[in-house]
Amino acid sequence: MLSEWGAIFLMSSDFSLHCVEIDATAEPTGTVIWLHGLGADGNDFVPVVHELGLRDRGVRFVLPHAPFRRITINGGAMMSGWYDIYALDGSRGEDAVGIRESEAQLQDLIDAEIARGVPAERIVLAGFSQGGAVVLHTALRYPERLAGVMALSTYLPLAETSADERSASSLDLPIFQAHGLEDGVILPEIAARSRLALEALGCAVEWHEYPMPHSVSMDEIGDIRDWLTQVLAL
Repeated sequence: MLSEWGAIFLMSSDFSLHCVEIDATAEPTGTVIWLHGLGADGNDFVPVVHELGLRDRGVRFVLPHAPFRRITINGGAMMSGWYDIYALDGSRGEDAVGIRESEAQLQDLIDAEIARGVPAERIVLAGFSQGGAVVLHTALRYPERLAGVMALSTYLPLAETSADERSASSLDLPIFQAHGLEDGVILPEIAARSRLALEALGCAVEWHEYPMPHSVSMDEIGDIRDWLTQVLAL
């Protein structure tokens, strides 16, 4: 199925995901794998990709759809999600099994991009909310050095395991972390704690705050464009 944006395709492995692919208009020299938030799908950030205007600079965007699963905080309803959420404040623990399952799926997508000729150091992981949690978790553990991570309106999951499980390749990992000061879903103080945890691990965190709720703003998109231009040396 084709559109002006690219193709919807299926990875062929035990951890397969359907994705929306927005290919570069020139020969791809870098890839951004972008995970959406709870209840959305890979189309959620297609308009943002259009606003970034980086396709003609060799950047391919891969936007996977999360599988459907039961989400406890939503009454056990089936919806797209990277893992279950038992309570917004984390008081009932975290779905470690679901998080690690999504980590494996994301690693599969990274490996597929490498097989297509884009080296790991030219791959950025991006994610919003729940998707941002997965990309932070995965990037710290991926065995090869990545270009960086965009963590939007999110937090670091399974933080207590990160120091022991992190890969040596994630030392000084560039991270763009952004949060809304009016976010009532993932409170700003939760994001701030995650920032401190990432800095304690040695990550190079570029922190941004915006006067917005749990969303994305035009000012943020401009800052994302600048950061991607920097880490991908466009």
